[in-house]
Amino acid sequence: MGWLQDLVRRPPLLHVAGDAGDGPPVVLLHGIASSSVTFEFVVPLVSDRHRVISIDLLGFGESPAPEDLEYTLEDHVAALHRTLKQLKLKRFVLVGHSMGSLIAARYAATYRKSVTRLVLVSPPVYLTPGELGRPMDRAAQGLYLKVYEFLRANKQFTMRAAAGLVKLSPIKNLLDVSERNWTAFVKSLQNAIESQTTVSDLVEVTAPIHLVYGTLDPFLHPAGLKIVANLRGVTEHKVNGVDHVIRQSMARVVATAIG
Repeated sequence: MGWLQDLVRRPPLLHVAGDAGDGPPVVLLHGIASSSVTFEFVVPLVSDRHRVISIDLLGFGESPAPEDLEYTLEDHVAALHRTLKQLKLKRFVLVGHSMGSLIAARYAATYRKSVTRLVLVSPPVYLTPGELGRPMDRAAQGLYLKVYEFLRANKQFTMRAAAGLVKLSPIKNLLDVSERNWTAFVKSLQNAIESQTTVSDLVEVTAPIHLVYGTLDPFLHPAGLKIVANLRGVTEHKVNGVDHVIRQSMARVVATAIG
């Protein structure tokens, strides 16, 4: 009967961490090993004209973290879709940061009529070696993947590193890599970031796309960003002197991109 249980099992409902303001809805999706606090500086800038809904992704924040899921983009999108259906949202602006932007891209490609605008913030777009023409680009991407493999294979180091970065962050509790979400972290890294189809997803998106990123972001591959920026319907916003975190200066640009 195991196959029947898998067939009828519904995706988990995600934790709605915030629901503020009135107006056209905006849905905010954070990145890996984080939570809705990612958008601490964004929410006050848009809640005067939008209903702003902050969601903790599958496995992170206060959302469920099932051990038996693979945390693929499909798993993340299925849980998000069930949650948004329960909220009775039909059309909305979808904003994703880091891994959340990859999930947002897949969602917007799958449910085209629901997303009125797609805002990708600091998207880690990685390509297959065959899609990268220059040896330098292939080498750079290979380095990213080796770093991620190291993080997945060295649990205690990764947890200590995350705890150290939290102390330096301008946003309280921005990162959390712990026993509770270790499985979600490892599998999401492997199955939603290292293995991704973001460019082909974005080609299927019919809504306007806004790409926002900091010029000092160490997690972004320039070749991937360039391809996304050159896609039809994409508006690019570079934020000088900013890294991966949505600091106040980047929050203002994100708010402008949301509209």
